[in-house]
Amino acid sequence: MAGPRVDDIYDQVKAMAVSFRLRPGDRLNEVALSKELGVSRTPLREALNRLVAERLFDFRPGQGFFCRPLDAQSIFDLFELRQIIETAAVRAACTKATTEQLQALHDELYATGIDITGLTVEEAVTRDEAFHLGIARLSGNMELLQTLMRINERIRYIRWISMSLDRVQRSKDEHKRVMQALMNRDADEAAQALGTHINKRMDQVQDAVRHGISSIYMEGSDDISTRIIQEAQS
Repeated sequence: MAGPRVDDIYDQVKAMAVSFRLRPGDRLNEVALSKELGVSRTPLREALNRLVAERLFDFRPGQGFFCRPLDAQSIFDLFELRQIIETAAVRAACTKATTEQLQALHDELYATGIDITGLTVEEAVTRDEAFHLGIARLSGNMELLQTLMRINERIRYIRWISMSLDRVQRSKDEHKRVMQALMNRDADEAAQALGTHINKRMDQVQDAVRHGISSIYMEGSDDISTRIIQEAQS
């Protein structure tokens, strides 16, 4: 069983992978990374093997660990999977959630998730994820919730890019529509609204990937995540 030290290394390296501070497709320099983190290579490798299992790194026998690629088809597939999972979750939530649970999600959304003006891109995406994970919890299916959390980690960087490019008003209105359908326990309307909200066309994914790669090599991921969300235009 992994100890606290391995868990800490795992969290640090995962943050690097999710944000693409480690460039996509590059071979990982274990010696340099162990020095940077101030750890030995044994716990580092244990943490890396866990991240390989979560598909945040690749391992090639005889070559070592490689940072995950940033390619449009993989990202598109993940968004498609997310759409399938979340529409199933919202349908289940319409029937399984108590009135009190739905009201709590409604209150939390309007208290913290509607107006994201002035937040950083990272903060805005975190709030958005919280709303979607809240719906998944109300499905009562913890395996579904865990799967969605893993998908979120693998698409988070692209979601930062999309959040920095998209018009925020549309997302706010779509969240309201999903929440109202949930309050009405209208499973068909909730699934349709959420599916539309999540859906990404391949050309949109390709555009986000192009911007993402440019940001990684020209600006750095920190510049994307710390951008301030401007007031939405309706």
